[in-house]
Amino acid sequence: MNHFFDVDDIGSLELALARAQSIKAHPRKGYKDGIGKSIGLLFFNPSLRTRLSSQRAAQNLGMDAVVLDVGSESWKLEFSDGTIMNGASAEHIKEAAAVMGAYFDFLAIRAFATLEDRDQDYAEPVLTAFMKYAGVPIINMESSTGHPLQAFADLITIDEFKQNERPKVVLSWAPHPKALPHAVANSFAQWMNSASVDLVITHPEGYDLDPKFVGSARVETNQSLAFEGADFIYAKNWSSYQHYGQVLHQDASWIINQKKMALTNQAYFMHCLPVRRNVIVSDEVIDSQKSIVVEQAANRIISMQTVLSMLLEQKSSE
Repeated sequence: MNHFFDVDDIGSLELALARAQSIKAHPRKGYKDGIGKSIGLLFFNPSLRTRLSSQRAAQNLGMDAVVLDVGSESWKLEFSDGTIMNGASAEHIKEAAAVMGAYFDFLAIRAFATLEDRDQDYAEPVLTAFMKYAGVPIINMESSTGHPLQAFADLITIDEFKQNERPKVVLSWAPHPKALPHAVANSFAQWMNSASVDLVITHPEGYDLDPKFVGSARVETNQSLAFEGADFIYAKNWSSYQHYGQVLHQDASWIINQKKMALTNQAYFMHCLPVRRNVIVSDEVIDSQKSIVVEQAANRIISMQTVLSMLLEQKSSE
């Protein structure tokens, strides 16, 4: 694994899950693996779980971790080639990425979609530039189109709580007061399509995701029908893909409440957090014993530590 960008980089999911289980059982067992190695955690956007879990994962492996809030703590970066830099950007990514690559053994990047230009967002200009110019392995801590560390943590959580070998997993759109990116939903669909689950994606008309990520999942616009017999309900909002970045409507009837959860097979409730209570999900659902959102968040350390351990193993073999 040269970089960790999406599920295709992880190799065998079965082996990755086995490694994650081993790491969770003994999180400090590999402490010496990262001694003398360093990682730069670069945040173009705010974070709570990603920032803290990535630092903890690096520390568990004995690595030095340095956090940089790009923009507020550094020069504004330019990503376009051939531009005349007489505006707000003071440094080009060609120099900045190369310098950061000289300082660290690994770089991890978090950079959200702008939700203004679909083609530009889906070209992933920030992460691809770092992959091109940094000269070190790059880890995707959430990009314009994907959040693979979250999806890996989601899969670890489902693997821990599942009651049958092939559970029914439902990704449900839920209302939100502002436009949100597709990254979490895209990656969740992508990883579930690669795992041993039956995936159903449910959303109102007009909220179809990029078909590349939907893959073989069943798509259902009737939320109640989608929930029938489900073992896991994953709630997430996203803006329109076809009418890119737009909020077509905020249908409050799509909130996840106890009446809807009663349609399921005593399903567990999941969300990546942060979550807007009584907008996305009712208090009675997220506070219930079937809510595993905290366990999900805890597994963010495990997903990052698993990826780092694989990259360290790769680096030591070179």
